[in-house]
Amino acid sequence: MYREEIKVLDCTIRDGGLINDHRFSDEFVRAVYQAVSTANVDYMEFGYRSSRDLCPPENFGPWKYCDDDKISEIIDGIESNVKICIMLDAHRVKEQEFRPVDESPIDMIRVASYVKDVDKAIDLANRMHDLGYETTVNLMAVSKENDADLTEALKQLDKCPTRSVYVVDSFGALYCEQIEHYVKLYQQYLPGKEIGIHCHNNQQLAFGNTVEAIIHGANFLDGSLYGIGRGAGNCCLELLLGFLKNPKFNLTPILRVIQDHMIPLRDEIEWGYLVPYLITGMLNEHPRFAIERRAGEDRDKYAEFYAEMVEVSG
Repeated sequence: MYREEIKVLDCTIRDGGLINDHRFSDEFVRAVYQAVSTANVDYMEFGYRSSRDLCPPENFGPWKYCDDDKISEIIDGIESNVKICIMLDAHRVKEQEFRPVDESPIDMIRVASYVKDVDKAIDLANRMHDLGYETTVNLMAVSKENDADLTEALKQLDKCPTRSVYVVDSFGALYCEQIEHYVKLYQQYLPGKEIGIHCHNNQQLAFGNTVEAIIHGANFLDGSLYGIGRGAGNCCLELLLGFLKNPKFNLTPILRVIQDHMIPLRDEIEWGYLVPYLITGMLNEHPRFAIERRAGEDRDKYAEFYAEMVEVSG
């Protein structure tokens, strides 16, 4: 599956931060950065650039805000060609300061948006592009959208200078045939742009669906170490690098950071395939329902949870 155009993005810190309020230690973030750098991964996503007015600092760790100076502190002294990116939520943005790209450690801004907020996403992507950043627009929860609304959003994005537009299976609800459909739909309305893929593992399909997207021409691929991410987590970065057969990738540092940091972390926070996440994925519902159930006394009462979710999904 070697294809020169393919770029791999590690979202360990950003998506993983959704399960611990972005409170990763500097040591951990630095270890991940060192590993993906030595492995020659193309991009690493550090977290969000969120407004402190909307997200009070007492409730979150530093990777909710991704200040330039904080990132510079982490990467200082590490030889690396990995490009650094952060994410903005189009529906949760107040005016925030961004330096021009040549004054920042950040190379790319990823704008996450629901289809209904695509105008906000385009405005943000335009502003970041004018400052010199690479940009992507990640259309979240496409499994909940109808093709008419999605097509209209894609037509608008075609006029935006963003480099890539992502198919995002936020709920882990999609199957391979649907992945093929969305990748081809994006290609139809976004000629000249790269298509990205970000999959969640509710039905243990994150890796398989990422491969399906690759087969049909998606070239921007998201993965995370040991699949860490909200709920059922993401496509495993180690699986992805092993599959791609690109000689530039070095799997050894990825396996080392998993054994030294990810395995111990699993004793502290929970992620990965579990039946409640399967249920929300099957029913195309937000994983927050399963996350709430896992936090309560009835965390393993799967049949009861399934009955409740069937009623919720109507």
